[in-house]
Amino acid sequence: MHAFPAFYPLSGKTIVVAGAGEAAEAKLRLFADSPAEIRRLEGEAALQPRSYEGAALAFVATDDDAFAEAAAGAARAAHVPVNVVDRPALCDFTTPALIDRGEVVAAIGTGGASPMLATLLRHDIEARVPQGAGHVAALLAGMQAEVRRALPEPHRRRAFLRAALTGPIAEAAMLGDKARAAALLREALARDEPGAGLVQFIDARGPADLLTLKAARALAAADVLVCDEAAHPDILALARRDAERTGPQTIEHLAELAAQGLRVARLVTGPGWRSEQVALAEHGVDAEVLPIAG
Repeated sequence: MHAFPAFYPLSGKTIVVAGAGEAAEAKLRLFADSPAEIRRLEGEAALQPRSYEGAALAFVATDDDAFAEAAAGAARAAHVPVNVVDRPALCDFTTPALIDRGEVVAAIGTGGASPMLATLLRHDIEARVPQGAGHVAALLAGMQAEVRRALPEPHRRRAFLRAALTGPIAEAAMLGDKARAAALLREALARDEPGAGLVQFIDARGPADLLTLKAARALAAADVLVCDEAAHPDILALARRDAERTGPQTIEHLAELAAQGLRVARLVTGPGWRSEQVALAEHGVDAEVLPIAG
């Protein structure tokens, strides 16, 4: 990872856009619906450090190279990180291609190397992010403390939220019916039904682009990774960073993990998984095989 992506809260912040022309107008449109205060600078004012004081971020958009360099220097003199459109060498940060769904924002960056590639990737991903996703995120943000109190154990909370994000709760939120969605969520919390554990066998020989979408999602949702020694690094990279990772375990231990309601990704590289699957079934454990060759 050559650049660290981070999401910066805009409420109560000031954003400076310096310059003129279509590129500057595009930056203004980018923040049009944000809660930030927008400070527009043109001409000599854009070259004075005092014009940037108190700002969180600055954007410089111009066709004039000398103006761009001077404005970027003024922003830095005021200790404000700056992005200069189409001039990566002058940037403290780059602007990604964005998918904006309100509370849900996805960003695709190339470190300034290829904005066009980032835009093409954004179009591919955008179709998979529902318009109502922001409503779901807003619902969960508003009830986060309530969910944490009811489900203090992280793995149970993750299982609950997985179900909430794929059922009637999310459907109501996406339709904008926040009151019904909140009521359904509280009803589910009151029932306090722990999610069933699951062991999912995933072919980990790699490379990662051979995985099915379902297998990739299983990796992203797993609480525990139980990995063969030869598991491909690119496969492991698709899993959550905070997921517990271990080597091969006994059937009894796998069954115990599932009994705790955990999702276990069993990353296999040889044919031995078949006997594990049979043994887990004998222990009454729900096991799923995500397409494995050989």
